[in-house]
Amino acid sequence: MTGPLVPFREFVLKVHSRCDLACDHCYVYEHADQSWLTRPKVISDEAISWTARRLAEHATTHALPSVTVILHGGEPLLAGPARLRRVCEELGSALNGIAELDLRIHTNGVQLSPRYLDLFDEFHVRVGISLDGDRAANDRHRRYADGRSSHPMVLRAVDLLREERYRHLDLGLLCTVDIHNDPVAVHDALAALEPPLVDFLLPHATWDEPPPRPDGSPTAYAAWLLTVFDRWTEQGRPMPVRMFASVLSSLSGGPSLTESLGLAPTDLVVIETDGTLEQVDSLKSAYEGAAATGFDVFRNTFDEVAAHPGVRARQLGLAGVSETCRRCPVVRSCGGGLYTHRYRSDDASGGGFDNPSVYCDDLAALIRGIEERTAATESPAVRSPDALLAAHQDLTRTLLAVVHDTLDGRGGALWDDAWRLAAAVEADASGADALDAVLAHPYTRTWLVDALADLDAGRGLAEPAAERLAATVAAAAVRARLDLPVPVAYRDGSLHLPTLGTVVLGGPGERGTAVVRATGDGFLVRLRDAAPGTGLRIMPDEPEGRHWLPVRVLRRAPAPALLLDDLDPLRDCFEDPAAGRLPADEAEAWADRMAEAWALLADAVPDQAAEAARTLTTLTPLPAGAAAPGHHGPGALGAGPVTGANELALGLLSGFRRAKLRALGEVTDLYALDGTWEHRTPWGNEHVTFSRLLAETYERAGLGLYDPRFLTGVPEALEMIENAAEVTVDGKQLIAAVRKEISGTRSAAGKNRGKGLSPAGHGTNVLASDRKVTFD
Repeated sequence: MTGPLVPFREFVLKVHSRCDLACDHCYVYEHADQSWLTRPKVISDEAISWTARRLAEHATTHALPSVTVILHGGEPLLAGPARLRRVCEELGSALNGIAELDLRIHTNGVQLSPRYLDLFDEFHVRVGISLDGDRAANDRHRRYADGRSSHPMVLRAVDLLREERYRHLDLGLLCTVDIHNDPVAVHDALAALEPPLVDFLLPHATWDEPPPRPDGSPTAYAAWLLTVFDRWTEQGRPMPVRMFASVLSSLSGGPSLTESLGLAPTDLVVIETDGTLEQVDSLKSAYEGAAATGFDVFRNTFDEVAAHPGVRARQLGLAGVSETCRRCPVVRSCGGGLYTHRYRSDDASGGGFDNPSVYCDDLAALIRGIEERTAATESPAVRSPDALLAAHQDLTRTLLAVVHDTLDGRGGALWDDAWRLAAAVEADASGADALDAVLAHPYTRTWLVDALADLDAGRGLAEPAAERLAATVAAAAVRARLDLPVPVAYRDGSLHLPTLGTVVLGGPGERGTAVVRATGDGFLVRLRDAAPGTGLRIMPDEPEGRHWLPVRVLRRAPAPALLLDDLDPLRDCFEDPAAGRLPADEAEAWADRMAEAWALLADAVPDQAAEAARTLTTLTPLPAGAAAPGHHGPGALGAGPVTGANELALGLLSGFRRAKLRALGEVTDLYALDGTWEHRTPWGNEHVTFSRLLAETYERAGLGLYDPRFLTGVPEALEMIENAAEVTVDGKQLIAAVRKEISGTRSAAGKNRGKGLSPAGHGTNVLASDRKVTFD
């Protein structure tokens, strides 16, 4: 086994090895491993002390901020309050000053009383209770040895835990699935108890001892769980359900949230009542000794257990599942299922645990069923260009809020003044719109990302960041014509107002502070120490002069009005360096070329042209290079000199597609685990990562609507992406939109504007490799 050792963060401590119920589905007493018969009933003082010592040792070695210890059994409450107090005291004392101790207990609840809960309140022990649903469901398995129902006693325990004085200790309910039970009745019974969490558990089974399937259906458990999911959704999802949350998380690109699903490495170890160290308890369902490691707390460290081959086998992620699972598109969500459920003793079938789960068909049906039912939860940014722009505006404002909150009053006078004045601008309706317009400038994201990186690295707020906030507020005040004096720092003799232009106040190397104030249709700029009423009067629309360099606007129909930004100090965020200030005749040439290119786009791809017109706001000239998106913000393209309208049209379309895909990736997850698998491109026969396959496919599809020759291989690539393990629900939504985009293009190829261009080489280098801030 290779790879770094994964430290344990979760420890199951068996404090009592017997139980007061006789549940016939219990893996401890009813399955293959019967080692409980040879172990002491109650954990000894010596085992407690050595466990505490090993915990502290492990936490220190790996600098763990916290460890979770779950008191377990048998039935842990049978250990009694005195023994449980000893456990809590020893563990807490050993970890004091080393790591936070998260204590939990899992119980059947029948012994629970205020005496126990007062103890748990003292040591912050949270309580999880096993309950399989209504009385009929619970009594199917969870009975006393004499056949009596445990249901009234469990409900009494749940009610006690729901009392105000104990509610903070409530961890939730664990429910073992039995497909003989009514899924709606089970859901409603659990939901009525208002638990903070419900954890549905598939009954432990292996290929040797498969789960019961009364009607022979290979997806009976999925059908049962999906019925619960539908009821849960219909009732407004009244409580979190760990299994559903895990699937929803992984479908959206997030992590799994339970050991039984997903590819996250296991970080759990079991300490038995005799101090024996074992692997996860459920392995007892496989065969006698399956959970054994040969180690104990008296002679061995937890690191030794973590290096055990059986433990390492459950820490390999994708490499730890069977070949069948590695090729399955839902493996990222199911992770091959619970390790125990993969066991098969028949060597002819692969043997051991190198198999899909005995619940394989159920897991696939469950994941696909949840995916089909969650279209409404998909990101609106994928469906709507306007929603994408709104999401980016929210993201920019969130970044600004995070920077301000992180500064926590340490931003300096210029930042504090700018923040205060931003509140005054935003209080005015026209000012709020103007501030949004300036914050939406693509290069706002550049300085915010840099500022946050500086703060996270402990470098403090760089002067240009504070200066840029002030300049942003001043530009918004000018655009809204608000009579509000805004102090703005300038350097190298220049003061740049984003989206407006640069005021020249002095020569190179000169710096200081000026005050910007809107006046009628223009604004006044004076040095802060100068007399009131003095300074430069600027009309934003006046021609370029000695003191004023306006940001030019390309206004040549049918192209949209775009800022030709060759002034912004932050514009240098492209793969190629930004050009300097263009001569007036070159700016005019850009307007002409843009109009010609846009005419071609509007004719050939009107939908894309219309979306680009709503999305793109800024064009930054580059000395060389094809049209390309910037590093931050969706509204900017950089482009080098081009020779013809067709070449520019292709470049703009390519750059727009790349910018949009990058923008989507910044507000939602289109894929996960990029680089885990490789994919062969249909057009280049090259093995690439998923992200590159998606990017090239998305770009080629857009270009193919302009020149159908780019569509070569795109349908095959879309099929690959849809069936890839990496793609999320939003990624699939995007691919569905692309399919709709290109439908019918082969028969409607008529506009072939390529004029001798080949899809792989045509001179433009196309296809080269949540909180809204308020100022207060």
